[in-house]
Amino acid sequence: MEITEFTEAASVVHTLDALKAFWQTKPIVSDIIDDDGHQYVDLVMEGGGVLGIALVGYAYALESVGIRFLGIGGTSAGAITATLLAALGKPNEAKSIRVLECLAGLEMFEFVDGDHDAKDFIRTMLEGAGPVKLGWKAIQVLDNLRDDLGLNPGDTFLKWIKTQLRTSGIRTVADLNTRFSELPPNLRVRDKGPLSVKEAGACLKVVAADVTTETKVVFPEMASLYFKDPEKVNPGQFVRASMSIPLFFHPYRMKRLPQGVKALREWKKVGYEGSVPKEIVFMDGGIMSNFPIDLFHDPTSKEAPVAPTFGARLGTARVNPNLIEKPTQLLMSVFNSARHCNDYDFLSRHPDFKHLVTQINTGTHNWLDFFLAPEAKVDLFTRGVEAAAAWIKGFNWKEYKKLRGKLAKAI
Repeated sequence: MEITEFTEAASVVHTLDALKAFWQTKPIVSDIIDDDGHQYVDLVMEGGGVLGIALVGYAYALESVGIRFLGIGGTSAGAITATLLAALGKPNEAKSIRVLECLAGLEMFEFVDGDHDAKDFIRTMLEGAGPVKLGWKAIQVLDNLRDDLGLNPGDTFLKWIKTQLRTSGIRTVADLNTRFSELPPNLRVRDKGPLSVKEAGACLKVVAADVTTETKVVFPEMASLYFKDPEKVNPGQFVRASMSIPLFFHPYRMKRLPQGVKALREWKKVGYEGSVPKEIVFMDGGIMSNFPIDLFHDPTSKEAPVAPTFGARLGTARVNPNLIEKPTQLLMSVFNSARHCNDYDFLSRHPDFKHLVTQINTGTHNWLDFFLAPEAKVDLFTRGVEAAAAWIKGFNWKEYKKLRGKLAKAI
């Protein structure tokens, strides 16, 4: 596909024209600014398989009016988009168009890299085959699940994400940190003063689930638990760990962990009291926190933030009760409850964050549809653009700061 199939879609052009007209009123969405008119925020994105194309549309809309991202984080599909946004340019540059370049020419079914039986089963499942045919195909992949705990190795994805990062000059965490430090010299807090690299807090945060020690892992900040030299690790490994959809992909395994007294102390800090495991199994971060909106939250802060944390969700949340009449419905409800409950709990305890969250209506698209047709990709991108544009028009930074200021005083 060509990029223009996305950016020149009629609804996208119409929506952005209206958004840019609104932007002429000079709305304020953050107190972190530069001399080029950019306003800076943190960004957290939800996981959701191929629906993640909508996240690119969301970022594209915000960047079109000069909003830029400092802290960027997410889970699974959100982690993929976050890592690409972090790596493909400096913080003051618009990068969603470069992410779109990475995705436009991609056939997503390439990521389904299992054997013939695995591909056949997935194809049959997505085609909505009847129970007899689906059951027969399922029998043929039982050995895959027994031997590998998943249908697809995920090696093709890991190679792809590493290639995208390498093309932009990112091979290690150290490279990524250097990229984040390349802030505009005029970055500052509105009506106050300049920000140092440390004060700006530009960074990447990717959530993965360590199911060996039952630890919610945030990479790269917790990478020292798993790697002897975290600065030399390719960030693509973090993303591969984060997107390990249970049974669909093989778990991502990590061996040769740091050992010794220091390592034991580090593990105790995250609540694990046993000996350091010889091997760690990572699964999709979404099984613990699919929308980690708390990634950049400082619970000890006694002041209102100088920049908000925008959140992008894929689909609507908790608007209808789950129908539970069949075993499959029960299992899906259990799975969804597990991956959402921590995030829902945070939002219920910090209702002010609901003012920062955009719900992207993803329609009837299937989050595992790796056969996604070109028109479906454009539709998801368009939905992201439309959701971001509609939401940002209603966001009131001054009112939000007042709310957070009252909460800070209470703290």
